[in-house]
Amino acid sequence: MESAGLRERKKQETRIALSWAAVRLTVERGYGNVRIEDIAAEAGVSLRTFRNYFSSKAEAIAARHVERQLQISAELRARPADEPLWVAIRAAIEQHLTLGAEGRGGHEKPDEQWLAGVRLMMTEPALLGEMAKANEAAGGELAAAIAERTNTSGLYPQLVAAVVGAAAAAATAEWLRADPPRSMAELMAEALDRVEAGLPEPN
Repeated sequence: MESAGLRERKKQETRIALSWAAVRLTVERGYGNVRIEDIAAEAGVSLRTFRNYFSSKAEAIAARHVERQLQISAELRARPADEPLWVAIRAAIEQHLTLGAEGRGGHEKPDEQWLAGVRLMMTEPALLGEMAKANEAAGGELAAAIAERTNTSGLYPQLVAAVVGAAAAAATAEWLRADPPRSMAELMAEALDRVEAGLPEPN
């Protein structure tokens, strides 16, 4: 008999596979040219299965972002208790930074064609709405992890989570427009360096 843990792991794998299929197809074809039937077929599941996990292709695309952010929060909780907060945060982000299964966007400079597709994808109003919801949920989870780690509550963990989120948003925006392209790892490290230094004016 299949254990509850194995069932949950299989569900999570299916969810990730559907989300990646949605991202990949949308980047390759354009948002308007992808149907949820296409996403289900790409992931090797039925349309009914897709609808068991997501209500729309925008939600499916945003789910990968949510999953990555939740992994960062989980990694932060798992870091050694005596590790300084910002060291732990950076290590958690580094652990789960890679943008995709194809290796685009993490430590390698992104492919120009992939970047162009992501840029176009991120202009879709429906997706922007889902990403905003995803960021809110992820920020709340990160704040909770920070609160647990620092034994604090109220403003402090919320502020740290908001700063990390703002750094990630700025790094992502630069990743999308940088010419020549830069890796997300490099940009995120620079963003966190500047935050930790107190955001002094560049020389």
